[in-house]
Amino acid sequence: MTTRISVKNAETGSSVEMELEAENTVEEIIESAASYWEVSPGAYVLRRGKAVLRGQSTIVEAKIREGDVVELIPDPEGG
Repeated sequence: MTTRISVKNAETGSSVEMELEAENTVEEIIESAASYWEVSPGAYVLRRGKAVLRGQSTIVEAKIREGDVVELIPDPEGG
């Protein structure tokens, strides 16, 4: 079963739709979005609401659901 989400680039305001599998990780979403916008994936994290998502959590563990909009933001702790 796939989950469709939107990833919004916090710097430019543009967004990209993604179709994910349950085992996809937050890191994979960051890498995919960074590749799309041609930026360095190491310098970014995902934010959903007030929560910063990073690393090896799967989309299930990160509680990312169908229709969610997550933001690709510069890593507040530096990349």
